[in-house]
Amino acid sequence: MATVTSPRRAPGGAGVMPDTPGWARWANDHRKWLFAAPAMAFVAALIVIPLGWTVWLSLTDAEGSVRAESEFIGFRNYLDVLSDTDRFWPAVGRTATFTLIALAFEVVLGMAVALLLWRPFKGQKWVRVAILLPLVATPVAVGMMWRLIFDPNIGLANQVLGRFGVGPQPWLTGQNSALYTTIFIDVWQWTPMVVLILLAGLTSLSEEPQEAARIDGASSWQRFRHVTLPLLMPTVIVAILLRGIDALKTFDILYATKGKGGGSFHEVETLNVYAYGLSFDYNEYGVSSTVLILFFLIIVGSMWALTARRRKEAKR
Repeated sequence: MATVTSPRRAPGGAGVMPDTPGWARWANDHRKWLFAAPAMAFVAALIVIPLGWTVWLSLTDAEGSVRAESEFIGFRNYLDVLSDTDRFWPAVGRTATFTLIALAFEVVLGMAVALLLWRPFKGQKWVRVAILLPLVATPVAVGMMWRLIFDPNIGLANQVLGRFGVGPQPWLTGQNSALYTTIFIDVWQWTPMVVLILLAGLTSLSEEPQEAARIDGASSWQRFRHVTLPLLMPTVIVAILLRGIDALKTFDILYATKGKGGGSFHEVETLNVYAYGLSFDYNEYGVSSTVLILFFLIIVGSMWALTARRRKEAKR
């Protein structure tokens, strides 16, 4: 009876015959990278090419049109922008204020709502749907809606306040109140996103630490502080990163509510709104590219700072 021999395999079980050419062996060993390479190259091109073009424009005096002849001026734009105390640095301050306050409220409110939705109760699915409704609308539509609500003359907000004997408020028209009003709008729309992320993290937690703490007599606050929050911290950091970067880049709500320049007195002009105005209102492409590169560095630096603690813990 003939003996059936199985094909010989290369060491490690890779399934490659010993007489396979060297390039085929290399391709088999690196197949996971080769399959992903086209997609990775495409994504890299989408990032590197626009970023490189923006860096080049920031080093020129391009204005009027990006196709017009421009002269290489080195870092002159950067020196001019960084010494601009009238528009650039106030825009940096507004961007930081908007991001930090909005992010703080969204994380705290998102955590509170996620904890309320963590345990099952009657009508829970309808409550979840209602909470997530603000995410359905586009930011421009949300901005226009709240612009009508906060209208100082016909807006619903002042009409409600009037029923309680409170005089009309400027809301979006006031120099001191406009930025905080837009922060409220951002919190209203994007807190559900934080709720969604944190609720997913809560549902993935094991019940055993909670039960052990409950048996030991820990109160609800003690269980949250010493058990739930430490276990949930990686998810909280993810929520802060995603929402923080998005808040830094906020543009549509601000432009929909205040228009060009962030208002007549630039009261809600963040870096995004400032760069947009330089590009499309004044056609100063070299300066606007400089602002965008500096903004990009601020975002990267913020991401690095937010993840610094996690990197230290990972090294331990």
